[in-house]
Amino acid sequence: MESEKLPASMLLHGSNRQSSSSSDETANRKPTAGWTKILLLAGFSTTVGGSLAVGYNIGVVNAPAVVIKPFCNQSIYDRYGVVLSVSQLDLLWSSIVSIFLIGGAVGSLGGSCIADSLGRRGGLMISQLLGLVGGLLFLFSEVLRSVETLCLGRLLVGLSAGMITGIMPMYLMELSPLHLRGSMGVLCPLGVCTGVLLGQIISLPGILGNERYWNLCLSFFLLPLVLCSLIFPFLPESPKYLFLIRKNYQGASKGLARIRNVPLSELEDEIQELRDEQQARETLKNDDWSIGRVLRDRKLFLPLMLVCALQSGQQFSGINAVFYYSVTIYKTAGLSESGQMLGTIAAGVCNLFMAAISIRIMEKCNRRWIIQLSLASTAFFLFLLAVAVQFLKVATWMPYLSIVGVLGFVLSYGLGLGPIPYFIASELFEVGPRPPAMALGSMANWGGNFFIGLFFPLMNRHLGAVSFVIFAVWMVFLFFLVRIYLPETRGKDVAQVALLCQDGLSSKPLSSPVT
Repeated sequence: MESEKLPASMLLHGSNRQSSSSSDETANRKPTAGWTKILLLAGFSTTVGGSLAVGYNIGVVNAPAVVIKPFCNQSIYDRYGVVLSVSQLDLLWSSIVSIFLIGGAVGSLGGSCIADSLGRRGGLMISQLLGLVGGLLFLFSEVLRSVETLCLGRLLVGLSAGMITGIMPMYLMELSPLHLRGSMGVLCPLGVCTGVLLGQIISLPGILGNERYWNLCLSFFLLPLVLCSLIFPFLPESPKYLFLIRKNYQGASKGLARIRNVPLSELEDEIQELRDEQQARETLKNDDWSIGRVLRDRKLFLPLMLVCALQSGQQFSGINAVFYYSVTIYKTAGLSESGQMLGTIAAGVCNLFMAAISIRIMEKCNRRWIIQLSLASTAFFLFLLAVAVQFLKVATWMPYLSIVGVLGFVLSYGLGLGPIPYFIASELFEVGPRPPAMALGSMANWGGNFFIGLFFPLMNRHLGAVSFVIFAVWMVFLFFLVRIYLPETRGKDVAQVALLCQDGLSSKPLSSPVT
């Protein structure tokens, strides 16, 4: 019979208790900890000092482009004696904007290795360092009269962004207790949405998006990044990483007690869960997980497909295209130029609002139900927007229907498609394959972003509003993919969920009594 308190020897060497028993206890036990100071501090610092910078660098480049382009042309002339044509200047600017996305894709893959070698917290600190150097290059590019520093800065902040979106959700999910994993998981998209909106506001011509202050505009994200970087050394490393990857059992146990703010004797279930997972890893000799191994493992095919489909689905929903079209819609509706900007910001506010309330939604609602509702309503508003934009000038009320389509789409997107893909891999994959899987999912997101940025202007030119129909069809496809294959992960042990998906497309995750 087990004693009521956990002996130190069991912390270091484990016990012979069966995994199935632990799984049952995990599924039925009541939460032992809530929002502790450490969890709140970790969530705040990684959101404000990490994912906010990701969104900021996405949203800040559009408005000041008109004043940065002449700087780029002048820089090329001063260095090389060449005056760029309009098309050449547009190509250069597109390269500066898109190299951020390339950096994001590369950073996502690199973040997988760094997360296992230097730890989750260490990986986030490296990403902050890259962001700091990139921001300083922005700050001094105007003084140096160098378009090269501007381009290099975009590459570095892209690398930083890719690492953040790959590591931050994993880090926060591994810190949080079972019942708070959804709430912690949405902090990354919350920071991204906040950063996009902040970038849109700061880049207004009346603030910093002008000829005099554009370099300050690009580097403004350094303020929260530097302030929060002072907190990072005091944050705990992920107990799961310490226990399962580094084999530092004592450090993991002490760190878990510090995070939960309870005595170690009250954490028997969580520590037993770690021991069971470690025993399974040692039995299967699956300590070393690479991206190649994850891609080759047939048992991981279905969860990996779900993660990559949902991550890329964020971009193939047409979210960036809708924001692009919103200016035209507001203009046709008769809004002034300042009104058009305010309308775009209003859409950003809606996006941020949904990201904020999704913290509570993820805590209370099942993932399957929320993501299906989000995908279905997103597809509906995309079809509505396609019809409204196609017949924008047919009726006087059609522009207002378009505005309803834009705002309805943004709200529907933010309900589930915005937050869930960022953290769903942490609930589908066990600790070993989790970093490579999250890296591949993040790369799918950045790759989709690059693809849409590259081809949407061509789609817009030849298809116009029909482009939204293509996006809507993809949402319908994702709806049925999720409905058939995505198991419910809320409140479930990861090992249980992984078993439901191990047979690939032959899996029947909804037929199990666990779901």
